[in-house]
Amino acid sequence: MLSRKTETIILLFLDGLMVNLAWTLYYQFRVSSDLFVNPIEPTFWAPMIAISVFWLFMFSFFGLYRPWYAESRFDELVTLLKTVTAGVVLLFFLIFVDDTISEDPSTSRLLILAYWTILLTLLSFGRLVYRTVLKRMTLAGVLHRNTIIVGTFQQSRELYDQVLEYPLLGFNVVGYVSTEAITESTRVPHLGSSEQLESIIRENDVQEVLVALPSSDHDQLIDVIGKCSGANVKVKIRPDMYDIISGQARTNQIYGFPLIEITPQLMQPWERVVKRLMDIGVSLLILALGLPFWLLIALLIKLSSKGPVFYMQERVGKNGRVFRMVKFRSMRQDAEKGSGPIWADKDDPRVTGIGRILRRMHLDEVPQFLNILEGSMSLVGPRPERPFFVEQFIKEIPLYRRRLNVRPGLTGWAQVKHRYDATVEDVRLKLRFDLYYIENLSLRMDIKILIHTFFRMITAKGQA
Repeated sequence: MLSRKTETIILLFLDGLMVNLAWTLYYQFRVSSDLFVNPIEPTFWAPMIAISVFWLFMFSFFGLYRPWYAESRFDELVTLLKTVTAGVVLLFFLIFVDDTISEDPSTSRLLILAYWTILLTLLSFGRLVYRTVLKRMTLAGVLHRNTIIVGTFQQSRELYDQVLEYPLLGFNVVGYVSTEAITESTRVPHLGSSEQLESIIRENDVQEVLVALPSSDHDQLIDVIGKCSGANVKVKIRPDMYDIISGQARTNQIYGFPLIEITPQLMQPWERVVKRLMDIGVSLLILALGLPFWLLIALLIKLSSKGPVFYMQERVGKNGRVFRMVKFRSMRQDAEKGSGPIWADKDDPRVTGIGRILRRMHLDEVPQFLNILEGSMSLVGPRPERPFFVEQFIKEIPLYRRRLNVRPGLTGWAQVKHRYDATVEDVRLKLRFDLYYIENLSLRMDIKILIHTFFRMITAKGQA
């Protein structure tokens, strides 16, 4: 199977080739065609380079470099049509519609239509040829994704028979992982039990996990999904499992094949770009405009108690990467020296006087905008936890790993819907809110959470 990186490079090259060919044909049509009287000959090379960069950015922005093997070529062409139309409108009506095109509006419209037609035709042709080649290579067994089936013996056998009927999906079933005792021989290698799932995924370079469990076995399904959350794999379940995750996961059926994909990240590429730009813009704005106030807070912290102004602490971020989160210090120095890592209680005696005010208004979190600028955090997402607690939660709560699929946030849905963690049961409850957020990612939800957080700040509803 082509790696994600290899496929992206091929598509970038192919799209770049077609964009440049389209510009060349358009240039010849504009300059050499007898349709135009006294055409103004534009520069050739500089615009071609600029337009190539523009189009590759547009294609990336609209998600044309995400994996399409689970979707039809028609869906890809529809996205391409929308992207080219939006891009041509942007190019000609914001940049190129002036006297250098034509003084005749009808001629300008003809040039716009000509470029749109040439570009869309060439890009569509290139994509169709590429996908057709991939399809033939998949049918020939050249391209495939290592796949395992996890479940009961009977349902796994049925699912394996169905997989064989859909070779276009590229599933190469390397083995079966049991969730019960094996009493019969299997047609595919038995790789072990579900308790060994994480090591089985690593050792067999698995890209796809197909889950075949009865709809009543909720706990087992949650356990399997939890074990897969720490690996870079796609998880798909049989349709009768849908009632278990209804309202918790957005799903996508593929090729009519009776499997439903559990998608850990649902934002469109353009939404992810806007989310990151919003992170950077808001962070720079707040840090810059509030600089005198932040300096005053730093001075008050320094004068009110011994110790540094900032408190640095290791937290677990996206994909389990550990980073150092920065906050205004709100507790006395060495607050955990005798106790080790513990949660802060309500009216915690370790909190300083100025720290109590900062915590109520969430102002102790302001330095985390530096973490956001660096890319370790986002404005909105599940709150990052310390490695010590993450290790405990993963053992006790199987789905906890799914929080690590997204970048942690300064605030999140769990923070506006629930109080601070005090027990493991609090963590379990907040995990439900975090999973809801992860499975329903959108800019609209981020903005909603930011508005809620703002009102909590001005009403001083944070924990002191």
